[in-house]
Amino acid sequence: MIDRLRSTYRDYPSNFWVLVGASFIDTIGRTAMIPFFALYVTQRFNVGMTEAGILFAIFSIAGFFGNMIGGALTDRLGRKSIILFGLVVSALSSLAMGLVDSLSAFYVLAALVGLLSDVAGPAHGAMVADMLPDAKRAEGFGVLRVGANLAWVIGPSLGGLLAAYSYLWIFIADAVASTITAVIVYRFIPETRPQAQAVAERESMGQTFRGYGTPLTDRPFVAFLVVSALMNLVYLQMYSTLSVFLRDQHGVSPREYGLLMSLNALSVVLFQFWLTRRLRPYRPMALMAVGAVLYMIGFTLYGFVAALWMFAAAMLIITFGEMIVIPTAQALVSRLAPEDKRGRYMAVFGLSWGISSTIGPWGAGIILDNYNPSWVWYLCGILAAASVAGFLVLDARTRQRLVSEPVPEAEPAAA
Repeated sequence: MIDRLRSTYRDYPSNFWVLVGASFIDTIGRTAMIPFFALYVTQRFNVGMTEAGILFAIFSIAGFFGNMIGGALTDRLGRKSIILFGLVVSALSSLAMGLVDSLSAFYVLAALVGLLSDVAGPAHGAMVADMLPDAKRAEGFGVLRVGANLAWVIGPSLGGLLAAYSYLWIFIADAVASTITAVIVYRFIPETRPQAQAVAERESMGQTFRGYGTPLTDRPFVAFLVVSALMNLVYLQMYSTLSVFLRDQHGVSPREYGLLMSLNALSVVLFQFWLTRRLRPYRPMALMAVGAVLYMIGFTLYGFVAALWMFAAAMLIITFGEMIVIPTAQALVSRLAPEDKRGRYMAVFGLSWGISSTIGPWGAGIILDNYNPSWVWYLCGILAAASVAGFLVLDARTRQRLVSEPVPEAEPAAA
């Protein structure tokens, strides 16, 4: 086991492992807050999931614009400075969200936070793609997820304890974690932007933004975004609607919900790297379809079961789908993207999450507050089935491109 771990460590540059460690710390803070955010909003402001869904929509709409700005700036200015900016904003905004005392003020704050915090999203994906060659990217994104999900083992349990005392403490925990991460990135991770992008420095800002025309006119890539957005409408219910549904319909406490999320994270820690390596020979679009099938089964179960152990079983099924889908999708995007437009491709890829984050919690909130709540999970099954069909069609249409036209690679960052 020790020899295997040493071999795995040597497979990646040291800068990558520093990034994994920094992301681990940052994710502890985020996961102490995220699973309890909907609970906090509905309890503090005495509102239903419809109002909470509107808040999520504001975050997402503002985040869309922040993501697009961040993608262009990532390619123009580099990865490191944008990541640092995002971490500082994250720390300040977490404190502000914990102190705001009215829902209307929270709506205004959500617009500002969504715009500024999501600027750093494309830079993270581009930095990993810079550090690793194509053959290692899916595994590399998988390793990054192992570190992040190890934090998920700790974060929700920590958040549950802090929330039982005061919800303010979960926001303080996130701010502290973001600050520590910013110090690590500033001190130990160099800029990774490939030298080939030096031409971007001579572009005007208008030319940089016009570079979005490439991903937006890449038809297979855009089709992939649309199908992914359908699938993400389902997946994101785990972080917004599920906690409120389990509390209101089945009496699941925040502590028990935190344990369910920790089960998800622990499974990723134990199986992600092993699974990603064994799936390496298979076509990425076919793997996306398999992951969507698991989403379809797992999320639909929540509409039919009522025991805590069945909630855990559904969570395990979803987790294996997640372990297939997320690193595969990230590696696929970095492979489709030209080297000098990685940040912008990552930003456009964020649309598949932004659109889903805007519509999903709000739509689910309307169902929870006005109709049979189980219909949230029935509709999840239908949407997941549609995404399975979409990925299978894309598999047939992109197979030759993904096999015969690999994107030229940058050299891994120096250790």
